[in-house]
Amino acid sequence: MAFDAQPVLRSDRLLLRPLEADDYKGLHAAASDPETWAGHPAKNRHESEVFRPYFNFLLRAGGTLGIEDVSAEHIIGCSRYYTAPDMPCSISIGFTFLNHRYWGGAWNFELKKLMLGHAFQSFDEVWFHIDPTNIRSQTATRRLGAEHVYDIGLDLSGVEAPWKCYRLQKAAWESVVAARDRQAVS
Repeated sequence: MAFDAQPVLRSDRLLLRPLEADDYKGLHAAASDPETWAGHPAKNRHESEVFRPYFNFLLRAGGTLGIEDVSAEHIIGCSRYYTAPDMPCSISIGFTFLNHRYWGGAWNFELKKLMLGHAFQSFDEVWFHIDPTNIRSQTATRRLGAEHVYDIGLDLSGVEAPWKCYRLQKAAWESVVAARDRQAVS
């Protein structure tokens, strides 16, 4: 079974759909506040001249999903499925950002629930490659049940860079989801 890296995924609050060239203006608006990039290595990605090449890379690379707030009917970020060179038989999720107004856990968890649910239909594990200085993303990824496995230099976007590699196994994810569901009921 072939993996669909650009599905349409929906929940009550989010719509994930393939990123399109016409999404530039909306996605840049979501990225245009410097606070969105606080703690991220690309601190100036809110600037148009920095964001444009990033957006072009996401379109060219494929697997990128635009993330929409269903009630507000506008794009609030993006995320991407990709195959990392060190794990050619697995799937990875990354290049994710949400406008900082959507930080706080619930939105990111719902995003990951949609993407991981789709990925785990085809794979038993999902990988995350995180910049060593991006503590916020490392913490959020561990909360999903992922474990840090190793560090490596990889070319994921045209330039080799150091990455902290986290693996999330399907069983660990299912335990996290079950615990969240129990917490929501009580």
